[in-house]
Amino acid sequence: MVISPTTLFTGQQLIWLPACPSTNSEAQQLLRENRASEGCTVITDDQFAGRGQRGNQWLAAPGENLTLSIVWLPTFLDASQQFLLSQAVALGVYDWAATLLQPSPQLRLKWPNDLYFGTQKFGGILIENSLSGAKIQSSVVGIGLNVNQRHFAVPTATSLGVLTGRYFQREQLAARLLECLERRYLQLRAGQVGEVRRAYLAALYRYQEWHDYEVAGRRVRGRIVGVDTDGRLAVEIGGEVQRFALQEIKYL
Repeated sequence: MVISPTTLFTGQQLIWLPACPSTNSEAQQLLRENRASEGCTVITDDQFAGRGQRGNQWLAAPGENLTLSIVWLPTFLDASQQFLLSQAVALGVYDWAATLLQPSPQLRLKWPNDLYFGTQKFGGILIENSLSGAKIQSSVVGIGLNVNQRHFAVPTATSLGVLTGRYFQREQLAARLLECLERRYLQLRAGQVGEVRRAYLAALYRYQEWHDYEVAGRRVRGRIVGVDTDGRLAVEIGGEVQRFALQEIKYL
């Protein structure tokens, strides 16, 4: 796969593998061996043991989607700012999707960093950080995006191809994705933290809307009002704002 992104460093060192268990694992191995410069990108046609959030498996049909991992060295971020990096990455993916789909309020980021159109998911992110003292030493940013796949094992999944009825050249999409991601990463590096947080909330699925959720085994009515610096979801329930970590609240 030949990819030529217009970036400073993201994707300039590109490693394409016909198949591999996990691009994140491959990128981490390159880091351990000191063979990854910042922006090193590992991309594959067939990831057969991909990892998703919360220990889930990321499944993608071979040769039809985008599956890649990027190595960044965000040493300018404190260990306590890991969710800020997650927000910037999610926004980069969101920006990418927005250039390919008609402007639509249905394009959203579902907390913490899944890409949704309506109630269907077509992108996921897994970031694995290494810390050195109080700083982030390195990050491996794994991204899976459904592009040309038409059939899925679950009804809650979709793809760009399904949404648009088009067939996409993945090389061009990959280059554009790396450009969008680096733009948000550089924004973070420039200290534009407030802008990243504002843009994330503006794109957040169900933000300021009343919906049903499951909390501690019971059904509740709530309204997402924000996300704190630790990445916990802030939800107004019964006149009180409660904060939830992953797996502590379920969307209904």
